[in-house]
Amino acid sequence: MLLAIDIGNTSVAMGVYEGERLAATFRIATDRDNLPDEYAMLLLGLLRSRDIEIGRIHAAILSSTVPPLLNTFRQVCRDYFSVEALVVGPGVKTGIRVLYDNPREVGPDRVLHAVAAMHHYKPPLIIVDVGTALVFDAVSREGDYLGGAIAPGIAIATEALISRAAMLYRVSLERPPNPIGRNTAHSLQAGIVFGYAEMVRGMVRRFKEQIGEDATVVATGGYSSVIAEEAGCFDAVEDDLNLEGLRLVHEANL
Repeated sequence: MLLAIDIGNTSVAMGVYEGERLAATFRIATDRDNLPDEYAMLLLGLLRSRDIEIGRIHAAILSSTVPPLLNTFRQVCRDYFSVEALVVGPGVKTGIRVLYDNPREVGPDRVLHAVAAMHHYKPPLIIVDVGTALVFDAVSREGDYLGGAIAPGIAIATEALISRAAMLYRVSLERPPNPIGRNTAHSLQAGIVFGYAEMVRGMVRRFKEQIGEDATVVATGGYSSVIAEEAGCFDAVEDDLNLEGLRLVHEANL
């Protein structure tokens, strides 16, 4: 079995693969202060809850957008699973050419999304990650990673707004009954849900003008379901695109 771990700014996504099958997935909050043993106890408990034997995990792969936690999870893999984790980064085969001005600046999660999307869909591709940040990535018709665009994510923008406006408060991220809110909660929901949906739709349109109107749009990220219906431009929503990318990169480096 393969243990795939994607360390993000908000959460850590973990998956256990048996061959190509994703046998189990877990998600825990990212805490930069946690020690390796603390993360290990969380992970071991989650594995036991799914009846996954620790001894069956024979390999691990990591990616991280939180550099301080990379060594933390490498130590977890060494101490508790007796494996040396493959770390996604320079020198690791991904099977995709990165045409960024400086390829080292591209977050590993963006490359993983492109790798996984390429495996399942024919390019050109537009990948929309609706997570901590709202990230748009483009893959050319030739299968090259071209780059993309980054905007503040839904949660970040919402928290920034309510922290600066004394009369506003947190609301559930759901579709309001009307784009014209008749109360504060609905007004906030309208701005967030409809506003972000329009941003997504507009950016997708601009990307298609650059790489082709026939580009397939693949969405992922924790908030993708919030705006999928309103945006109306996603051809597919893949919740575990990051984990699938990790599996494919591990396979490419065997």
